[in-house]
Amino acid sequence: MSEAKFVSRRAALGALTAAAGAGLARPALAKGLVEWRMATSWPKNLPGPGVSAERLAASIARLSEGRLTVKVFAAGELVPALEVFDAVAGGAAEIGHTASLYWVGKMPAAP
Repeated sequence: MSEAKFVSRRAALGALTAAAGAGLARPALAKGLVEWRMATSWPKNLPGPGVSAERLAASIARLSEGRLTVKVFAAGELVPALEVFDAVAGGAAEIGHTASLYWVGKMPAAP
């Protein structure tokens, strides 16, 4: 895949994420508070990836001074472990914490 196509696909994914965020409830936006759903491919508290998803959510809340919070969903709570990519692309979650090996066949860069 050419670099231009890869960049345009990345831009499309970014736009998709922004569009998902645009659908947030108006009262939350009026207060300047936003909550995102993070779908993960890991069980809660799994050493390594499960714990790092929680730490990422805490860092986002801290760095945004509480204006953006992230609710972490373990594998199977929001979507099955292997469907995180599709959940974010389809708007069921605003952010995903997964591994690219689960994306095989979902985009040309992951054959």
